[in-house]
Amino acid sequence: MNNIIQEAADRLWQAHVEQRPCAPVRDLIGMTDIDAAYAVQQKNTERWLQQGRRLVGRKIGLTSTAVQKQLGVDQPDFGMLFADMCAADGEQINAGRILQPKIEAEIALVIERPLTHEKHTVADIINAVAYALPALEIVGSRVANWDIKLTDTIADNASSGMFVLGSRPVKLTDFDIVNCGMLMERRGDQVSIGAGAACLGNPLHVAVWLADVMTRFGQSLQPGDIIMTGALGPMVAVGGGDVFDAQIEGLGRVSAAFDILR
Repeated sequence: MNNIIQEAADRLWQAHVEQRPCAPVRDLIGMTDIDAAYAVQQKNTERWLQQGRRLVGRKIGLTSTAVQKQLGVDQPDFGMLFADMCAADGEQINAGRILQPKIEAEIALVIERPLTHEKHTVADIINAVAYALPALEIVGSRVANWDIKLTDTIADNASSGMFVLGSRPVKLTDFDIVNCGMLMERRGDQVSIGAGAACLGNPLHVAVWLADVMTRFGQSLQPGDIIMTGALGPMVAVGGGDVFDAQIEGLGRVSAAFDILR
């Protein structure tokens, strides 16, 4: 099995290095073996850390009930966030850095107290969060044509690409994380709408799930960690020259601008 895990990790690694999408890895690890998929993800995480990348948090995926049904799962997944994946609000982004890019608006949480319990509560999360930020996640897939099942996306670092954080921190007490509305526009045209409740009813519930899972993995969330809590509305394909602005009620605005694709 170790050889199979390594082969799957190598396939995804080469796709990234060569900037050329690869075949899915489910032919190697199967469609339902979540442990194997995370083992593949961990192999490449260790490679990145050895190359000097800095881990700064986690992204949560599959937080839409519709997407979960599509993939036949009943829980989210997670991937690693590295410092060099973060772009500043409004910064020009080279869209060619990300294979098959798509974008979605999210709420990011920044942790100030460790989350080390085996089972967390919403109160634990509230007490641990320093502030929230409006955010954009630019997802990407090393798998050709986004032909992914659950194990493919988990192995592929939960289809991570880059992320953009807003620059005005907001305390959880100062906005409604469940009922806040979201509007994302591309050059002034509405392309996605949603709300905090799109994250399985409440982004804090998703954060509880992540905190529990990371403790089980022996990688408890620590002060300074960023949590991208999942899409508030449908994701949108990114084209060269696109400019996106997302407004989240009570949190403010965040934007991303893409240069022409290579």
